[in-house]
Amino acid sequence: MHLSRFSRVKLAHLPTPLELLPNLSSKLGGPNIYIKRDDCTGLGTGGNKTRKLEFLIADAIRKDADVIITQGAVQSNHARQTAAAAAKMGMACEILLENRTEYTDRDYLDSGNVFLDRLFGARISHFSKDTDMDAAMSKRADELSQAGRKPYIIPGGGSNPIGALGYVNCALELLNQANEQGLKIDHVVTATGSAGTQAGLVVGLEATNSGIPLLGIGVRAPKLKQEENVYRLACETAELMKMPGVVSRDRVIANSDYVGDGYGLPTPSMIEAVLMMAREEAILMDPVYSGKGLAGLVDHVRNGFFDKGQNVVFLHTGGSAGLFGYLDAFDAASATGS
Repeated sequence: MHLSRFSRVKLAHLPTPLELLPNLSSKLGGPNIYIKRDDCTGLGTGGNKTRKLEFLIADAIRKDADVIITQGAVQSNHARQTAAAAAKMGMACEILLENRTEYTDRDYLDSGNVFLDRLFGARISHFSKDTDMDAAMSKRADELSQAGRKPYIIPGGGSNPIGALGYVNCALELLNQANEQGLKIDHVVTATGSAGTQAGLVVGLEATNSGIPLLGIGVRAPKLKQEENVYRLACETAELMKMPGVVSRDRVIANSDYVGDGYGLPTPSMIEAVLMMAREEAILMDPVYSGKGLAGLVDHVRNGFFDKGQNVVFLHTGGSAGLFGYLDAFDAASATGS
């Protein structure tokens, strides 16, 4: 795969670390758990969207855009990294935030990622739950075009074929690190939401004939819908790379049992997983994506899904800034030390 034929700007600190989690592995008593630290990509406190933005911002520059438009939930990690990328590249940025949780407290609406969006100079607009956010972005792009600007729309999560190239590249990076470490990877697990991370990974893993299964832990959509979204985007990404048919439908697997009451709404298993990782390995998860993804991994280990002695890699998608929007959810557990 020759990814250099696609336009790309340098935004991320790569490669991100691939590390064993000895304390967590011992505590759970199952497989050897490794972590791919995509919380360490560097841009605007880091996260998985930075890999996607390297390709998306390059495409925007190629098209002479001067303002970036994107959307997400109020505590969107993607919005924060997009605002940071735009600032770094000298571009204006407009963030459209949908209140999917319908929370009204200041911690959620103004702290965490939203505070950082503002620090990076983004213009923020708020929308109610279930707004057609694609239509809202299109409308704003039309307004900016009429004012003489050149807008470029990045979909939620940066999840289109161009953005997914970032995670095709991550798959190659991961395999190279495993080869250098002499590590046989038996399974990769990651949170999956807007589909781009899982889609890019599955294309990269399948195109290299790695034989490594990938499990997505859904954070929003039901299982079948999530898998179809990922498969569709994986096929589109493979087409963009001139590799049609490289991903078969049965290689796209998601488990949506850990969503709870809805996207962005805390669950007991997420809180347990975030606290466990913080106190066993001093690594911070986020409450929306990586926290629920880790909760899924922990439950799979406890239920014997992985064999003892196998090597499982958890891809950390970042987003710890979002924790500051969820102070109330962690107050009781943190105070008791549970």
